[in-house]
Amino acid sequence: MSNANRPATGIIWMAVTGVLFVAVTALVKTLGTRLPAVEASFLRYAIGTILLLPIVPRLLRLRPSRRLAGLFLMRGAIHAVGVGLWFFAMARIPLADVTAMNYLSPIVVTVGAALFLGEKLAIRRMMAIVVALLGAFIILRPGFREIGPGHIAMLATATAFGASYLTAKHLTDESGPEVVVLLLSALVTLFLAPVAAANWVTPSLHELGLLLLVALCATAAHYAMSLAFAAAPVTVTQPVTFLQLVWAVLLGWLVFDEGVDPFVVLGGAVIIAAVSFITWRESVLKRRAYTPPSPATKT
Repeated sequence: MSNANRPATGIIWMAVTGVLFVAVTALVKTLGTRLPAVEASFLRYAIGTILLLPIVPRLLRLRPSRRLAGLFLMRGAIHAVGVGLWFFAMARIPLADVTAMNYLSPIVVTVGAALFLGEKLAIRRMMAIVVALLGAFIILRPGFREIGPGHIAMLATATAFGASYLTAKHLTDESGPEVVVLLLSALVTLFLAPVAAANWVTPSLHELGLLLLVALCATAAHYAMSLAFAAAPVTVTQPVTFLQLVWAVLLGWLVFDEGVDPFVVLGGAVIIAAVSFITWRESVLKRRAYTPPSPATKT
């Protein structure tokens, strides 16, 4: 069946993706701050790399050009910084704040594509970006609430992840998604290893178990997301990602005794609306680009 014929399946898989990603954030929050953020990040990706070892034969067949190898290394370094900052933020600010601010990553991708890849930034996209930034302002409310290191780290995280995803668009086309995932995991582990070793704290079995669950849930979430994209267009599945914020608010309230901040929910809704609009516009433009002229449809 074509993508357009299975919207319900795509929505279900994207909802499952959201639950798994929120489970990842909850597990990291449960982990606490005893382990340094960089060490926790290193262990999570080291475990993830072990889980991806069956893909190694495909990696050995890869003969990347110097440019491609440079892109892999650059993405690994950028993502390593983002992951370290994410672990730092996750242990210090509410689940809902982390989830809502993470929606900014697609906005970074859109701006980056215009600045570095020469993609056209039409007035409607620019307006959507402004709306998304307004959503971030609603969440942070500078002058009306305390903005701590965790919030600043999360803004930097969204920027780093956006840059990482932007690079991944080219790498996936040339190397395949499995290789891209494996190399990202291995390179992030490699980049974080010396920093983690410099301030090493021996993890307990409980902490290692939590990090194993983080790796498993994250891997399952990416797989579920790929199934969602295979079943339905992004314009159908993108709005479902807003459910992640709903799960995060409920989990933070019920499990971690975090208050429900309506401004965070509102700001997250504004950001995801802007992201959904950009996704819809890209889909419309692609259809126009590939739709044959009227006479051609009759040949």
